[in-house]
Amino acid sequence: MNNDFAELSKYRLARAKEDLDNSKANLRDNYLKGTINRSYYAIFHAIRAVLALDGFDAKKHSGVITYFNQYYVKTGIFDIEASTIVQKAFKIRNKSDYDDFYVVSRDETEEQVYNAEHFVSMIEQYLKGKNE
Repeated sequence: MNNDFAELSKYRLARAKEDLDNSKANLRDNYLKGTINRSYYAIFHAIRAVLALDGFDAKKHSGVITYFNQYYVKTGIFDIEASTIVQKAFKIRNKSDYDDFYVVSRDETEEQVYNAEHFVSMIEQYLKGKNE
């Protein structure tokens, strides 16, 4: 494995964890849209941590997600649950960030934080196996 890619992967995972921590802080302060945004970015940066090991990145979020689904979900490295979490987070983040009158519920927000935490944990376990 290219050492530069390994370092980039570690950096992106740290960024994912920071986004996850920020999402939890936003939730505690009842900033639900901020929580949705940061929980999505925790997932997004976790995916990019995996893709860094392949030397792959994309300019669009959809490109990152498509690559992850094609090479990591469809191949069975990650369960379909991972793809479901990503798709749901992407959809709700877009609504929350771009739809003027979209109101996210606390229950939906808590679910997104839970899913992001679970997803980042799955990615972290996968990356530990790659670094051993």
